[in-house]
Amino acid sequence: MCGIAGWLDWERDLTRERAAVARMADTLARRGPDDSGVWTAPRIGLGHRRLAVTDPVGGAQPMTAHGEDDGRPLAVVSFSGEIHNHRELRAELRARGHRFRTSSDTEVLLAAHREWGAEAITRFAGMFAYALWDIERQTLHLGRDPLGVKPLYYAEHDTGVVFGSEPKALFASGLVRPEVDAEGLTDVFTVAAKRPGDAVYRTLREVRPGHLLRVDRGGTASYRYWRLVSAPHPDDPDTTVAAVRSLLDRIVAEQTRADVPLGALLSGGIDSSVITALGAKALAAEGLGPLATYSVDFAGAEDDFTADALHVSRDAPYVRAVVDHVGTKHQEVLVEPTALLAESGLALRARDHPGVGDLDVSLHLLFREVRKHLTVALSGEGADDAFGGYPWFAGEAEQPSDGFPWSAGVRDRNAVLSPALRPHLDLHERLEHRYREALEEVPRLDGEQGIDRRMREVYHLQHTRFLPFLLDRKDRMSMVHGLEVRVPYCDHRLIEYVWNVPWRLKSLGGREKGLLRAAVQDALPIEVVHRPKSGFPVGQSPEYLRSVREAVSDMIADPHAPAMELLDAGTLRAMVRDQDWVNGSFTPPPILPRALQLNDWLSAYDVRVVL
Repeated sequence: MCGIAGWLDWERDLTRERAAVARMADTLARRGPDDSGVWTAPRIGLGHRRLAVTDPVGGAQPMTAHGEDDGRPLAVVSFSGEIHNHRELRAELRARGHRFRTSSDTEVLLAAHREWGAEAITRFAGMFAYALWDIERQTLHLGRDPLGVKPLYYAEHDTGVVFGSEPKALFASGLVRPEVDAEGLTDVFTVAAKRPGDAVYRTLREVRPGHLLRVDRGGTASYRYWRLVSAPHPDDPDTTVAAVRSLLDRIVAEQTRADVPLGALLSGGIDSSVITALGAKALAAEGLGPLATYSVDFAGAEDDFTADALHVSRDAPYVRAVVDHVGTKHQEVLVEPTALLAESGLALRARDHPGVGDLDVSLHLLFREVRKHLTVALSGEGADDAFGGYPWFAGEAEQPSDGFPWSAGVRDRNAVLSPALRPHLDLHERLEHRYREALEEVPRLDGEQGIDRRMREVYHLQHTRFLPFLLDRKDRMSMVHGLEVRVPYCDHRLIEYVWNVPWRLKSLGGREKGLLRAAVQDALPIEVVHRPKSGFPVGQSPEYLRSVREAVSDMIADPHAPAMELLDAGTLRAMVRDQDWVNGSFTPPPILPRALQLNDWLSAYDVRVVL
């Protein structure tokens, strides 16, 4: 999985800046605890922190491709992630005359680039980000997977560009500093409305999902190599169900390949249970197994759990049903409620900006425990986005809104903003503008009207705004522990097929994710197949809620708390008093834990607010 970092400069000799490049890479040590490497040339330095998953012995990076006749260096790459179809690509490249000295997917990437040039990225199926320096052409290629599962940031400076897997790597270069403007604060105060390419910080950008950034002496240019294409769906229901199952079987089988311990995250919902069942089947076919599975719950949840809009039932009974049915080796991770606040700082530093409070921390705590046993874990993330599992999908089909569906019920977004900030930041106005921008990106189908037209919009909003938020959270909370989490539902081949399936088939049988349920019903216990959507567990213990209220009260009273220049004290006091910040819905996530992270972030990162 790994962490990558680098510095391109057209005027400075970077062979003299090896220590600076190493410093950038070392900020990512948690992403790659197994090894490190630096490669420099006059114009560029590449750094790497390695999490050894494929070919632990031979896959060291940065990796260089040499000419087979004269041995001269042709290209060098620092790569993060996995190319899941690398075995198939290796066979094709061998047939074209390429020779390999390792079994790593990184070497396949280099050979593919030699064979097909920059267009090689269109042949990769996986989750990846890479920086490839073409030595002959003196050109840097920054590539990112179609769905943006793996992150890649960059910042242009006067004479070049710096880049890396996380903002902290760029800050370590000394060429950029943490600054945030009104657009960045919009990202901080809202959820799942960030525009593709934005990076919260004013001077940073992200390589957009499905894009390749090319940097040469002529400047920087971004090329889109993958997009969703709208077309009529030709298949009948039975054929559609069979196609989805076939794709899932193939993708999960590819993603169970690893040279290190692998398992699955299991919640007892349909999404993770499918991955568990198909993953166990794939391992058995290779003579391996049983599959190790892990679930999370809060200590005392038997007494504290209260059903709400997104948490309709406890996971534990359904987890046990899947474990017994599939025959996995299972372990439950119990989170102590007090840890949710105590560990908030580490979750913040994993993200490099405020996240979603205890929703981040509980995931971080789960991944920390899983990493004690595994290096790679399969996850069900993305199924709700592809197949329409969240409540707002059905809501939009019945009564379309005119905004981001997951936040349609939010009333006064600006109430939490300080009087000094409100003249500079109207969250309603900015989100309305971003929503209109997002609609302009939807690939329309000629003649499509009514529910089908609106649902195509909803799915596109989901793929380009909400899913990136989830993937970013997953990446940061897992990689801070050096755990690679794979997401089969985010394979672009599955997304491409399901994209054009009309809503009536996605909701087959009148059920959310009806198509997915029909495709996998033979693999799971019947009660799991029919279990309604229930979200990731959240902190509901009185002890945790009390600790948050006390911490926020202390922050309000602190005359030096930087967040109070941005937050409205009266609104926070009312939330502390009335507890209406615990709203039982997804958006907005509880604001008080996020306010505490905002305060920590402004101080710890010495963030300059530019308005």
